[in-house]
Amino acid sequence: MKDILIKDGQIVNEGKIFTADLHIRNEKIEKIILPGEKYACPGCEVISARGKWIFPGVIDDQVHFREPGLTHKADIESESAAAVAGGVTSFMEMPNTNPQTITLDLLEQKHELAAEKSLANFSFYLGGTNDNLTEIKKLDPKKSCGVKVFMGASTGNMLVDNPKTLKGIFSESPVIIATHCEDEGTIQKNLAFYKDKYGEDIPVSLHPEIRSENACYISSSLAVQLARKYNSRLHVLHLSTWKELDLFDPVPFTKDKRITAEVCVHHLWFDMSQYDRLGNQIKWNPAIKTATDREGLMNGLLSDRLDVVATDHAPHTLAEKSNIYIKVPSGGPLVQHSLLIMLEFYHQNTIPLEKIVQKMCHAPADLFDVDRRGYIRKGYWADLVIVDPDSPWTVTKENIRYKCGWSPLLNQTFQSSVAYTFVNGHLVYDNATGDAIQSKINPETKGVRLQFNR
Repeated sequence: MKDILIKDGQIVNEGKIFTADLHIRNEKIEKIILPGEKYACPGCEVISARGKWIFPGVIDDQVHFREPGLTHKADIESESAAAVAGGVTSFMEMPNTNPQTITLDLLEQKHELAAEKSLANFSFYLGGTNDNLTEIKKLDPKKSCGVKVFMGASTGNMLVDNPKTLKGIFSESPVIIATHCEDEGTIQKNLAFYKDKYGEDIPVSLHPEIRSENACYISSSLAVQLARKYNSRLHVLHLSTWKELDLFDPVPFTKDKRITAEVCVHHLWFDMSQYDRLGNQIKWNPAIKTATDREGLMNGLLSDRLDVVATDHAPHTLAEKSNIYIKVPSGGPLVQHSLLIMLEFYHQNTIPLEKIVQKMCHAPADLFDVDRRGYIRKGYWADLVIVDPDSPWTVTKENIRYKCGWSPLLNQTFQSSVAYTFVNGHLVYDNATGDAIQSKINPETKGVRLQFNR
């Protein structure tokens, strides 16, 4: 591949913002060239980043790309294209596909499928069940991001509620344990109450009452208790309440931090006042809750109780989302717009750019021990996103890249837009003109399987 020289960008990396050029060679960062430094790059393809920010590629540690088996909603090719259009260069995908990814053979089949189809780099979680501890113990820590444990309602047999199994996973897993924490007993009790009152057509505004703060706290506190007892490496996914924040230490991630937590962009952006307007489109598990919860989660991010920002990207068709409450699947598409959401918070003076990069790039790389990604450093893979801070982007039906074709952010205008995305030094997304309809995806080069330094 031809060498690339990115000129005059504002690099946001490791707590600093500075002007520099970047030389990409053989898929990696060859050199960071500071102003005034003499440097020749004969034959390089030059891309101007003047007036733009350069970030490390975003690493999203929680997505559902629906392949295999649920490809009427999404697939690896379509959703990885949406990801790179949003500056996401690596993703970690969840096991509740069809078949569920609960054996090592099925896990390897997913990786092989992604190697053929994904435009972004990839890894896949093995799903925990009440009876697959043997498979979990055989995971290779260098090749798998983690094991996903549903400590709350889930599809099929993926609810892990057997105390003996939980003990085994928390004491013997060779990889990070990533948990979905909602207490099933509490949810079912709340659901029965509202079904008695409304039948199956429960108002969606009651979703946060059914999947309540208490349901979240009971489950997440149990996960933290187990992790402390067995010194597990625990990562609690998609926190949705301010109450849960006290379970986590307010310190930036280091290798000594054994218990970490994530917040997703929808829990920072939406609150329950928007159920009247958006209805089932913002039905997620855990539920969108109060404005106080939303504000508390942002404070938790700023105080480092929350370590990672992700999406829980989980597309469904609009037809599926148009059903009555009891039959509507939870989840929504977000991976194309997560970075834009966080940058909008920057423009609102809510969070610094450096903190966004820490939570979306550095922290997931460090937390999962991802090999040579998540930072702009010499010798690291050239996963980069170049953002135009003052090129507004309005979400329209025409520029949504999700296979499902919709977004709860429709007609939302963001002040910034993604201009370029590089994966392993290859330009995979080009929106240099700033015209969303004219933006281009390069399908020729594929992402690679993430490796982990464990």
